[in-house]
Amino acid sequence: MHPEARRYVTEPELQARRFCAIVAFPEMRVGLRTRDDTLVEITYLPPATAERAPANALAARAARQLERYRADPDARFELPLAIDGSAFQQRVWAALCAIPRGRALTYGEMAKQLGSAARAVGQACGANRLPVVIPCHRVVAANGLGGFAHHTGGFLLEAKRWLLTHEGVLAH
Repeated sequence: MHPEARRYVTEPELQARRFCAIVAFPEMRVGLRTRDDTLVEITYLPPATAERAPANALAARAARQLERYRADPDARFELPLAIDGSAFQQRVWAALCAIPRGRALTYGEMAKQLGSAARAVGQACGANRLPVVIPCHRVVAANGLGGFAHHTGGFLLEAKRWLLTHEGVLAH
């Protein structure tokens, strides 16, 4: 298993203990983890995972912003984020944030933009610890959805499909 793939759990109750809040979304739950006054992780969890009320003020603020996004894809996120990664990952994540809602790029298009390889872009997307806020779901394969969070099947692809439909990229 790819080391980053461990963040996308298969034992929701065991893993849910570490999240400061768990918010319900169609096709998934969204786990939030904070440290001090910073949002350090957003993780997509299986739909059967129990919701969890926010454990602190930042988790409550992040949960409210996610709920606004769930209702309105144009909602903006204003949260203190821990964006830790290599210089290349940070370039990819900045490029992801520049993709407007309602649009998607292929891995190849983004790679060309960055002077890189599609596979490297995919790896950086999969290493994104703040999905939704840093919208890695807006990068797709040339012939379909592609993978999501280092996975090629299961609820994560349904989550990506829902996010892209919600934002108007895919038809309802």
